[in-house]
Amino acid sequence: MKSKNLVLLSLPLIALGLSACDGESPVVDSNSQVFTEAGTASAITPDLRLNDREYFQAPGVNILAFSNPPGGLFYDAKTSGIEIIQRGERIATNGDLRLLHTPEQWDGMGQLIERSVEREASRIEARLEYPELGFSYRVVAQAEGGKMEISVQLDEPLPQKLAGKAGFNMEFLPASYFGKAYLMDGRGGLFPRHPGGGMQFDETGRTEPLPLATGHKLVLSPEDPINRVAIRNLGGDNPLMLFDGRNKAQNGWFVVRSLIPAGRSGEVVRWELDVQADPDWIRKPVIGFSQAGYHPAQPKRAVIELDSNDKPHDHARLLKIEPDGKKSTALDAAVDSWGEYLRYRYVTFDFSAVAQPGLYQIEYGDQLSAPFPIDAAAHADIWQPTLDVFLPVQMDHMEVREAYRVWHGRSHLDDALQAPADYEHFDLYAHNAQTDTKFKPFEHIPGLDVGGWYDAGDYDIRTQSQYHTVRNLVHAWEEFGIDRDNTTISQQKRSVQMHRPDGVPDIIQQIEHGTLALIAQHRALGHAIPGIVAAHLYQYPHLGDGSTKTDNRVYARALDPFAEERRVGKMYLPSTVAPPPERRVMNTDGEKSGEFDDRWAFTSNTSALNYGSAAALAAASRALRNYNEKLADECLATAVRVWQYEQQREPNLYHYGNTTGGRLEEEQLAAAVELLISTEDAQYAASVHTLLPQVRERFAFNAVTLAQAIPLMDEDFRDNMQQLARDYREQIRAFERETPYGVPVTRGGWAGAGGVVNFGNTNYWLHKHFPHIVENDLVFRSLDYILGRHPGSNLSLVSGVGAESKLVAYGSNRADFSFIPGGVVPGVLILPPDFPENKENWPFFWGQNEYVITVGASYIFLANAVQALLQPEDI
Repeated sequence: MKSKNLVLLSLPLIALGLSACDGESPVVDSNSQVFTEAGTASAITPDLRLNDREYFQAPGVNILAFSNPPGGLFYDAKTSGIEIIQRGERIATNGDLRLLHTPEQWDGMGQLIERSVEREASRIEARLEYPELGFSYRVVAQAEGGKMEISVQLDEPLPQKLAGKAGFNMEFLPASYFGKAYLMDGRGGLFPRHPGGGMQFDETGRTEPLPLATGHKLVLSPEDPINRVAIRNLGGDNPLMLFDGRNKAQNGWFVVRSLIPAGRSGEVVRWELDVQADPDWIRKPVIGFSQAGYHPAQPKRAVIELDSNDKPHDHARLLKIEPDGKKSTALDAAVDSWGEYLRYRYVTFDFSAVAQPGLYQIEYGDQLSAPFPIDAAAHADIWQPTLDVFLPVQMDHMEVREAYRVWHGRSHLDDALQAPADYEHFDLYAHNAQTDTKFKPFEHIPGLDVGGWYDAGDYDIRTQSQYHTVRNLVHAWEEFGIDRDNTTISQQKRSVQMHRPDGVPDIIQQIEHGTLALIAQHRALGHAIPGIVAAHLYQYPHLGDGSTKTDNRVYARALDPFAEERRVGKMYLPSTVAPPPERRVMNTDGEKSGEFDDRWAFTSNTSALNYGSAAALAAASRALRNYNEKLADECLATAVRVWQYEQQREPNLYHYGNTTGGRLEEEQLAAAVELLISTEDAQYAASVHTLLPQVRERFAFNAVTLAQAIPLMDEDFRDNMQQLARDYREQIRAFERETPYGVPVTRGGWAGAGGVVNFGNTNYWLHKHFPHIVENDLVFRSLDYILGRHPGSNLSLVSGVGAESKLVAYGSNRADFSFIPGGVVPGVLILPPDFPENKENWPFFWGQNEYVITVGASYIFLANAVQALLQPEDI
């Protein structure tokens, strides 16, 4: 809705670069807002009020104050501190005390100790500390009419070592300011599209950016009220500085910063924050629907998301698009009020009665959806980009070509060095005192340079991801007989060519590729391992071609002039700074090199990982039969050996992060079921019986595995499963009451698209065995969610699938603000307390936009499951 009455929250004229002289007429800006001679808005300024959800609110403006603690699963998630939501878009975050001008993801953050809210005083205070520095501070957000005052308060002066380093920062999303201007003390500038500004070295030799501008009054986007924000420094001698954080890292933001004066306590920083409000602003409705369309026989229901101040329309229309472009009304029906969820209101529009094939749009008020088909083949090919493009692009140790384009060269041919003991690495990898191998730290482990997929937008070979992906692909192959051949894959030549059939089903070759990485671990070390990951933090956020991440030559200590410095210690502390030119090692004998850039293998011999790996190998042995018999035999023999080994020893329960396997009993169940299906040996059926009581409390997470065992188990097991299915269906009613989408929308640091896909796949298997308990609509609604019927927006979460989809995502090409076709993003992240977000213009939010291989494989299953339920004759 176009704004009618834009009100600037007490923004002085000088900050806009305007003037009003005595005796002259009032100044009028381009939005027809009248300013008085005193330089303030003549209209009534709407007050910021602290609402019952504990954030500040004015028309079109929300200001959050530590609604979410700093940090997160992978450290700075940029979802904390003082944050600004303007016109329904979060444009600023991380208003907090930081130790660098433009901190990177792993740089220090204060820990939230206490947060207090004083409703009547319109005040929020957060107490935080840097415990490693023995330093604490308070950040206070206080609403003063239509403005916000932010202060930093110290009980004691800064420690001397933090003088000139500690400052109050606020980060502004670059994508919100591309093509826009700023004014600093009346002097104008343009926000750079590409990283701008100069650089210098600090006293440690680390580069840091120079400010784009310095002063006391900053206005961001003065020409555009939609993004206009004014910051005034009330502290006197610590001016505002504007930095471009992208000079240090592509995921950096524009940073406004004031240093904390040395030797001073009490109030050391004070800002006045004015955010453009609009009393008439109402967020446009979002029509949530499947961007890929619908099968004629399936339920069809749009969920329409409304601003809480919007007045719902009574009706919506389904329009049919004719060949000449004319549109006719296929259905004009009343919408149903669903109620409130998060910060929005919802109505639903059911058009299930329309089954005639054709091309359609949904009209609600003045909103018109993208076109979509109703057709029996609507879901027939929506999974193909995932198999044709996304999984090939993720293939490690291979050159991947698509016509004229090379996605990446042969990568990580120098895998891998033994990671050290007693060491915690980044990305949730670690060792305790045991590495469980014969290899010395930094010694090359031969045989690991084969198979596997890049785990996500990074380049890890995370074993848990590998074996879950293999199992999902095997289940899709066995259940639906997917025989698509559109890619040439040669393991011998380490070559992949898209859009070039080679006579072998692509899904089989992908199963083989993942299996090769798993079996390589057993060949080289005798057991599964947590995985293989970049050695140095500067390599970890590598963007672009994976083959340039290392020199692809195995490290040789004798060729390394800095070999004596290669030890666990300060050099492995978080820093994305690459070695300077003088520290680069170019020595090579042609096959090996002295460049210490090889990835590290973390090698703990945990029981959970062994069972999980054995499950995938047992499953792969079935799929690879008649294609690679030798590998199929080795996989099954290895899985049986691992089972026997784990049954005869005390379990190794070492656990760290998400790299050392899932719950022991659940991983063991997976191995037992896959071995049962592969061998029909009664010992595995007995284990499934024994494990059922241990996993039934988490039935939803284990139902797929348990359901796959039903045909090979007895009636008692089936009866137990039937009752568990009944209980599970009752639990689903909680989702149906909580959200209008009828699926579990998770809250946390990683959005829930993967959980929704798994929800749909679970319901497919339970519907297959108990259709009178679990209805097929539970499968359909999961796919609808992924394809656009979700909170916040209506984009398909599968890149390139549907009329409008995620085209800016966290893949290996994210620095280009691009996407990988067929990749599935995590989707809508629910930011506390009530804000659903999936950034469409900023790829660097991993919790919203990062592709992972496990979800890609499970999505292939879900899409085929929906097609099978609707057109079983085609499967």
